[in-house]
Amino acid sequence: MARRVENQGRNRFSDFFLCSLPVAITMAFLYVLVTSFIFGFYTPDVPSSFDKESNLIGKDLGWREKAALESFPSLFSKEMLDALNGTTSDSNPLSIEAIRKKEPSLSWRVEEEVESHASSEDEMVNNFGHETWTKEGGGQVLNDTPEKLYQRRMRQERREKRGKELMNKENLPALEKAAIQRSMSIDSVAIGNYSIWRNDYRKGKNFEDLLRLRQDQIIMVRVYTSLAKMSNNLALHKELETHLAKIEEEEESTNIDQEQRVLDTIRDMGQLLARAKKHLYNCNLVTNKLRAMLQTAEEELVSTQTHVTFLNQLASKSVPDAIHCLTMTLNLEYSLLPAPMRHFQRTENLENPDLHHYALFSDNVLAASVVVNSTVTNAEDPSLHVFHLVTDKLNFGAMSMWFLLNPPGEATIQVQRFEDFSWLNSSYSPVLRQLESEGMKKFYFKTERSESAESGAENLKYRYPKYLSMLNHLRFYIPKIFPKLDKILFLDDDVVVQKDLAPLWEVDLKGKVNGAVETCGASFHRLKSYLNFSDRRVSERFDREYCGWAYGMNIFDLKEWRKHNITETYHFWQNLNENRTLWKLGTLPPGLITFYDLTQPLQKKWHLLGLGYNREIDAKKIERSAVIHFNGHSKPWTELGISKYQPYWMKYIDLDHPYISSCRLFE
Repeated sequence: MARRVENQGRNRFSDFFLCSLPVAITMAFLYVLVTSFIFGFYTPDVPSSFDKESNLIGKDLGWREKAALESFPSLFSKEMLDALNGTTSDSNPLSIEAIRKKEPSLSWRVEEEVESHASSEDEMVNNFGHETWTKEGGGQVLNDTPEKLYQRRMRQERREKRGKELMNKENLPALEKAAIQRSMSIDSVAIGNYSIWRNDYRKGKNFEDLLRLRQDQIIMVRVYTSLAKMSNNLALHKELETHLAKIEEEEESTNIDQEQRVLDTIRDMGQLLARAKKHLYNCNLVTNKLRAMLQTAEEELVSTQTHVTFLNQLASKSVPDAIHCLTMTLNLEYSLLPAPMRHFQRTENLENPDLHHYALFSDNVLAASVVVNSTVTNAEDPSLHVFHLVTDKLNFGAMSMWFLLNPPGEATIQVQRFEDFSWLNSSYSPVLRQLESEGMKKFYFKTERSESAESGAENLKYRYPKYLSMLNHLRFYIPKIFPKLDKILFLDDDVVVQKDLAPLWEVDLKGKVNGAVETCGASFHRLKSYLNFSDRRVSERFDREYCGWAYGMNIFDLKEWRKHNITETYHFWQNLNENRTLWKLGTLPPGLITFYDLTQPLQKKWHLLGLGYNREIDAKKIERSAVIHFNGHSKPWTELGISKYQPYWMKYIDLDHPYISSCRLFE
């Protein structure tokens, strides 16, 4: 019985053993695989267990190991691998740290490797393996290889070195400046900002910038005033208008500090504009309103410029009260002067061809006195100079009396009136006939043309008194006026002589009639600028690119003049231009035609133009010039005169003269 029981138990144990053996073998096989995976195969970053370059290369693997490796991905899911990789606690006997503490030979310390590789900064360490490394101090797994750790350390060292260099005191100003520039380049202002001078205001913050900023705000207040009315926001519209009225009142006030007032205005308007923008801002509406304001401003500018031109011409052609006073006083004195005392000295020099003769045609006694006085003052030998002054009957007495009271030293002077020239009549002179015609009178003296700028704006520059005066056209009759002379220097009455002009009589004109300074540049002051080349009579005879020259200081060879019949040529073209189709008015266009190919260019130093309109002439250039010309509307004897040029003219006037002081000239 006992044996039967023993046999039964032995049979049961055998059955149990046979049944449990496969389970045990399976568990043992799993344990081997897990241990092999943990110790030798698993690397998080690089799958070195399956890499051809892994530590298993060259080993003789059995068929069981190969089968296990091939089936490895299917045995463990991604979740299980993450769990195994995350098991790093020391309390877990299967953790990576626990296993490495038991087997230190399976792990290298990171610090040992880094120190060995950092010994030479320029030498790279070779033959790094791909394993899992522990951070210095233990307790944390790093997934970086030694190459990455070494590179990280080198980067950190470079950052520290660069930081020390930048923190050098010498570099601090440069860093601050660079930071300021970067901050200014960043536009953090919200859309709808009003000031186009914002950057200038930030940089300078001087008073001019504040004024520009305030003006810009005023423009935007006007824009929003209009928008408020359009949107029926009457309360805001009234507030904006009230603010504008307040600014105008403050402008008239003088008892408030101006800069502080501007700052307060900018602050208040900034707050008002912020509220207006919140309720009214619309990009399209604001743009359209600004465009309309710009167009209106341009139209007003054109109208203003027309009125300014009209008023400038009116002022330039008007005789100042002081000069009118001087003329009337001198005329009165001359009328009371006995006839025997009205004669000038040295009349024998008037027809002497060996002397230096000047032709001066003027109705301005003060301007004529400056021309004569400046020429004589700068002459090396004044006795060689003879002045022939021609005026009209209204100013003849004043001219004569002035030079009788103030003779030009050793120089000779003669005063005539062109009305005494019996040969100068409308049957002989086409220009005199045209000046007396009804068409010319209508062009100049028609009511709407003379009283309003708008009605005659296109002809404003031609509506100048000298164009109607025969004195302006006498330059084409010089040989007729001075029949005994061979050479003469013509001067306008708005010039000042600063050098001795005697050498001009020695200039070789090379058979030409006129010696003048050319005025043409790259594309201006050429013949095409003065004549109508659409007319075939002009285009077929003249070169449109022919260089222009200046009237005002011209040396004329009267022998050549008579030889080429210059006056008759002038009459021919003046008759063709009776309807002003070839040129408008003036004496320069007919002069360019009459002396075409008969003008010899002079050196620039002899004649400088532009002091009556150009405010940018260099002072050294003025000092070097023999003759300076105040051509233009800004004559030095008027209030329009350019102040920095007026001393060159006034230095030849005796302000203490009894007649000048009594008329209060230049007060």
